[in-house]
Amino acid sequence: ENKSLFYSVKDKNIFKGKTVSIFGGGDSALDWAIELSKESTVNLIHRRDEFRAEKILQDRLYKKVDEGKISLILNANLDEVTGEDFVTGINIKHNDGQVISLALSGVFIAIGHKPNTDIFENHLEMTDGYIVTRSGFNSGATSTSVPGVFAAGDVADYTYRQAITSAGFGCMAALDAEVFLDS
Repeated sequence: ENKSLFYSVKDKNIFKGKTVSIFGGGDSALDWAIELSKESTVNLIHRRDEFRAEKILQDRLYKKVDEGKISLILNANLDEVTGEDFVTGINIKHNDGQVISLALSGVFIAIGHKPNTDIFENHLEMTDGYIVTRSGFNSGATSTSVPGVFAAGDVADYTYRQAITSAGFGCMAALDAEVFLDS
């Protein structure tokens, strides 16, 4: 079992002075690469030979590439993540079949994010695939549009998407469910 971890760009301080790889070719991938290159060595890996990101982000990216802060690996896909307790490397498979290995400390996947909420469509109030929760100052912050149903983590969190915030909201949902069951 590989216990390797994947990260969000908000975890960038963990990788100060280390090498990371980002997969993707859209706005998020380029934005993350530019941001992470301020403190880390960055490999940006994309399955095509051109990016779909906005031109201004592409211009900023190529400036960082010219400065030697970002390396591009195009026409390639993730084949394998290596490591035991943490990521130690990746294997990348180029479109021509060639596989290369890279040593690194972190993997960032920036190829879009869609929460796994399809089962709740037409049952709970949702916005852009995310379950809407009540939030606010009173208990029941994780309440959904259906009494007794609570949501936490990535299904209800468009903004933070961090393991620690998911764990915190999971605890809140459990406490909200307890209050609901006791009432």
